[in-house]
Amino acid sequence: MDTTPSTPRHESLDERQRVPSDADLDTLSRQLGRPVRDVVEIGARCVCGNPLVATTAPRLASGIPFPTTFYLTHPVITAAVSRLEAAGEMAAMTERLGRDEALAGAYRAAHEHYLAVRDAIGERTGVGAVPEIAGVSAGGMPTRVKCLHVLVGHSLAAGPGVNPLGDEALGKIAEWWTPERCHCAGAWDTAGEAPARDRSRHVKTQSGDPEAKKRERAAARAAADAERPARAAGGDS
Repeated sequence: MDTTPSTPRHESLDERQRVPSDADLDTLSRQLGRPVRDVVEIGARCVCGNPLVATTAPRLASGIPFPTTFYLTHPVITAAVSRLEAAGEMAAMTERLGRDEALAGAYRAAHEHYLAVRDAIGERTGVGAVPEIAGVSAGGMPTRVKCLHVLVGHSLAAGPGVNPLGDEALGKIAEWWTPERCHCAGAWDTAGEAPARDRSRHVKTQSGDPEAKKRERAAARAAADAERPARAAGGDS
C-alpha cells in the first residue's frame, strides 16, 4: 500500500517539533564543530529531544543551490555510518541495485520522495523553486550509492519504509546507535563556547542576485591567490 502523502512532509515529527529553537541551533553547531547555517527545520530528533538531522533549505543564504536537504549531524550516528562506508557498503549496495529490480524500484521511489519533500520545504519556508537542482536528489539516488550519511538522514527524517538502503544502513549500525535510546552523553562538547551561529532562514536573502554573489566570491579568491606569491617572497627574504 502506498503511504506517501499527497503533500510530502517529514512523518517522524509534528509541526511544532520541526521548528528549530535557539537551543537546537546551539546543539547543531556543537555537533558539527562549526557554525550551523541555513537550517530551516529539524528533520529528526533523539528520544531525548536533541537534533539528529538538520533540514536545510534548497538554496543557501549565499545563493548557492543545496540539494542535500537532510543533513546528518549527530556525531555518534555519523561515525557509525562512516564505518559502513569504510567497509565498502556503498559499493555493495550499488552492485545490488544493478541486479535487484525490486530494490532499484524502491530506491527510485525514495529519490522521487526526496525531491517532492525538498520542493515542499522550499515552498513552505519561502525559498521557492531552485531550478539548478531540479531532478537532482542526493546520496547518489536514484541509480547508485555515494553517501550513506544522506540516505540515513533521509530515513530518519521520513520514517521507515521510504528509503530502503537508508533503512538497511540504520539496521547495520545498530551495534553503535539505535533510535530507541539516547546516545548523546559525551558525544559533543557542551561546556566550551559554541561556534558562532548563523540563524538565517534564507527568506531575507533570496532577493540577492546569485550571479553577483558568484562574482564576489570569484573576486575574493582571485585577490587571495594574488597575495600568495607576495607572502611567499616575503617569507624567503
